[in-house]
Amino acid sequence: VWPPKLGLPSALFDPTWQTLMETPFSCGLVWLRRDLRISDHAALHHALKHCQRVHVAFVFDTEILEALPRADRRVEFIRESLVEVDAQLRALAEAGSRSLGQQVIIDNRGGASGTLAAAAMAQEQRGDGYMVGQLPITVFRFPMMSSRPTWDPMKDFTYIIHLTGYLFGVVVKADSPWKNWEEFLAYAKANPGKVAYGSPGVGTTLHITMERIALERGIEFLHVPFRGGADNAQSLLSGQTQAMVDSTSWAPLVDGGQFRLLCTWGEQRAKRYPDAPTLVESGINIVSTSPYGIAAPKGVDPGIVKVLHDGFKQALYDPVHTTALERFDMPLIYKSSEDYRASVAKIIEEEGAVIRRLNLRIN
Repeated sequence: VWPPKLGLPSALFDPTWQTLMETPFSCGLVWLRRDLRISDHAALHHALKHCQRVHVAFVFDTEILEALPRADRRVEFIRESLVEVDAQLRALAEAGSRSLGQQVIIDNRGGASGTLAAAAMAQEQRGDGYMVGQLPITVFRFPMMSSRPTWDPMKDFTYIIHLTGYLFGVVVKADSPWKNWEEFLAYAKANPGKVAYGSPGVGTTLHITMERIALERGIEFLHVPFRGGADNAQSLLSGQTQAMVDSTSWAPLVDGGQFRLLCTWGEQRAKRYPDAPTLVESGINIVSTSPYGIAAPKGVDPGIVKVLHDGFKQALYDPVHTTALERFDMPLIYKSSEDYRASVAKIIEEEGAVIRRLNLRIN
């Protein structure tokens, strides 16, 4: 409980605060303003050391950040906010903190189809290794779909290591009339524009794959983009949409009996859902897993790139991380820095052809 008479940040050295600093807390909140002074970090360090759980919200000026000792700087890891990505990358960050010998802090940024990490890194003039981000495949698509691209995937990022991909699937309500994938497609073809499906956003792998399926089968779907899996699932539960396409944010509702899984999009059937066929098995020659990895802003020193690569590679194979992958049926797909960059060039070429064929635009 914060004493009412204290303000922030001047309160940090009030006598009452000094008394509080002698007491360990079970939970703490430290809120430091933009005009935080370097000398005020004693309070922050105490809170981080003595609280079992701390929520810290603060913004550093560049001048202050650069003036801090290196031991006070942590690797900021920006990522998109999907359920499985949250668990997988937090496990990677935990293992990476050990292998790198420096704490890796997750910065969860939802929305914009997972491109907020790319947007943040593209604004950096030169990377120093203290900011890295997850790059989903939408990062490579969006510049080709926009008349005003704000980053160039081949120029604005330093590729560190490739990690994994997703298990995607299509689900409907358990009481829906469609018992399998073929029945769902047949109804959608017979009723143009009447089947609405939710996805994480325009231009995402899930959106593009559904449009490829529609093109191949002569179907007209109604696409409804959502900010995240929770909103998508709620829309399906309430009957506003008829289907949900997403990674395994739907898994608890499938396991709980509220949703029915019609198909998955990997090369093979998912271990957890062996009764759900793949697209290939249903005669649609598409494998869609949206693989992703870690990158940093442009210009990172090659020596730092090697340190980050080696540290995250060790974390990639750490049991803490591989257990998280298995939990969500996510394949381990390692690529070195050089191979990752080469694969991005290939993805841009292949995805560009699909985008042009479907005439997909975001502005």
